[in-house]
Amino acid sequence: MSDAILVWGAGAIGGTLGAAWVKAGHDVVFVDNAADHVVAMRETGLEIEGPVVQFSTGKLRAFQPDEVEGVFRRIVLATKAHHTDAAMQRLAPHLAADGYVLSAQNGLNELVIARHVGAERTMGCFVNYGADWLAPGRILRGNRGAVVVGELDGTVLPRTEEMHALLRVFEADAVLTTNIWGYLYGKLGYGALLFATALTDASIADALASPRHFDLWRRLGAEVMAVARAKGIRCEGFNGFDPAAFMPDAPRARTQAAIDVMVGFNRASAKSHSGVWRDLAVRKRRTEVDAQIAVIADIGDGLGIASPTIRRLVALIHDVEDGRRPQDWSTLDALATEGVS
Repeated sequence: MSDAILVWGAGAIGGTLGAAWVKAGHDVVFVDNAADHVVAMRETGLEIEGPVVQFSTGKLRAFQPDEVEGVFRRIVLATKAHHTDAAMQRLAPHLAADGYVLSAQNGLNELVIARHVGAERTMGCFVNYGADWLAPGRILRGNRGAVVVGELDGTVLPRTEEMHALLRVFEADAVLTTNIWGYLYGKLGYGALLFATALTDASIADALASPRHFDLWRRLGAEVMAVARAKGIRCEGFNGFDPAAFMPDAPRARTQAAIDVMVGFNRASAKSHSGVWRDLAVRKRRTEVDAQIAVIADIGDGLGIASPTIRRLVALIHDVEDGRRPQDWSTLDALATEGVS
C-alpha cells in the first residue's frame, strides 16, 4: 500500500491542495481526466499563480483514471459534484480497507461517497477559497478562504487530526470541526447565491451588491436555511456568510450586513467570478447545478418544504447551458421577478 496522498481531480481545488502538499515535501499522486493537463503535470508540473502564492512544483506523478495502480490510505476527491458517482466507481478499488476518501467538493457529495465505500471510510470537507483552472498545468489561487474538515458523525479521530494538519499546510487557519454538516449546508446557502450570480456576466461582488436583487438573495438563502433547520442542522458561518441572516424570519438589516461583508470579501479576490460562471461563459460545459443545488429542493420535498426559487434557479441555469437564455442581467431579473406576486 502506498502512503502517498492520491488527489483525484487535479483542477482548481485538487491542483492547489496537491501542489501545496508537494511543495511541503509530501508524496502526492494526481489523477485527472484531461489528457493535456496530465501531460503538463508530468512534463513540467503545476504552476500556481495569483496574489496568495506563486510557485512551480516541478514534474509530478500524474495519471488518467485508467492508468492508476495501487492502493492508497488517503484519497482526496476534488471532481465536480456531478462527476462524483462515476469517479467513485473508478477510485473505490484503490482505497485501502482502513483508508478514507475526503470530499474537497461543493455540495453533499459525502452522501454519494458513503454509498460506495461506507460512511466510516468517508470524511467531510468544506472549502471556500477561490481558484480557477487556467490552462493545462496552470491554476490561479485567487484568495484565501475557509477550509474545514470533520468526520460525518462528529467524532474526532487520529486520522481527522492528521488530515487537519495536512490542510493547515495549505491554509494555516484551517478548522477541525465536530459539525461538518453545518458547514456543508451553510455552503449550500452561499452556493445558491453564487449560482444565481452566474446567470449574469457581472462579478460576484457586483451581482450581490445589486439593490434590486436584495429580496432574491433573501429568498434563496431562506429556502436553503429552512431545509437545514428542518433536518436539525445548525449551519455555520464563514467568510461573511451569516446563516442567521438568511433565516426566513431574519431582520432585513442583518441580511444587508451579511451581504455587505460578502461583497467586500469577493471584491478583494483575484477570482472575480464563480466557477459556475466559468463553466457557462468560458468552458462552455454543464454545471453542477443538479448535483449541488437541485438536491436542496429534493431534500426539502421529502420534508414537506417547498423551494420554488431554487427550482426556478435550476431551470434558468439549464436555460443558459442550452442557449435558450443569455448570461446577463435579464436572466437574473427573471429569477427575481417570475412567480413573485
